[in-house]
Amino acid sequence: MIRVRLPNHLRTLARIEDREVVLEVDGEPTQRTVLDALEARFPVLRGTVRDHETKQRRAFIRFFACEQDLSHESPDAPLPPQVTAGAEPYLIVGAMAGG
Repeated sequence: MIRVRLPNHLRTLARIEDREVVLEVDGEPTQRTVLDALEARFPVLRGTVRDHETKQRRAFIRFFACEQDLSHESPDAPLPPQVTAGAEPYLIVGAMAGG
């Protein structure tokens, strides 16, 4: 079981009341398998975190775990053991922009 913490705008879109969702992931927990499980459970989120076609992270979305920015890591790299054990959440964060 993987704990995923979503930003407010994605929780609102998917009508999720809790700050975190718990996902069952098929295979080894990686960013790709977690996002696949998230989109399978909440189809309305398809295309909001990753591009529909390329499956690449959207520009203003960041991924964190265990106080590390995983946004530029390979989507197939294993997640930290603390995340796979459920001790720490996988964070999807809407980046701030402006000037």
